[in-house]
Amino acid sequence: MADKVTKEMNIMDIVQAHPESIAVFQKYGLGCIGCAAARFENLEAGARVHGFDPQAMVDDINMLIEANEG
Repeated sequence: MADKVTKEMNIMDIVQAHPESIAVFQKYGLGCIGCAAARFENLEAGARVHGFDPQAMVDDINMLIEANEG
């Protein structure tokens, strides 16, 4: 998987490269797409601010990306 998402990546960069990731952000209750912080905040910071495990989100996003590649 060449485009693996990491928790250090910017939220908007993730969403732009992998629109299917929006479903994961929604699953965790993060309205990241409309949030101004998403333009400069990385996934780890966004997840922690909202009380979620950033690695769990990364794993979910990468599983979804991998499933969509097949």
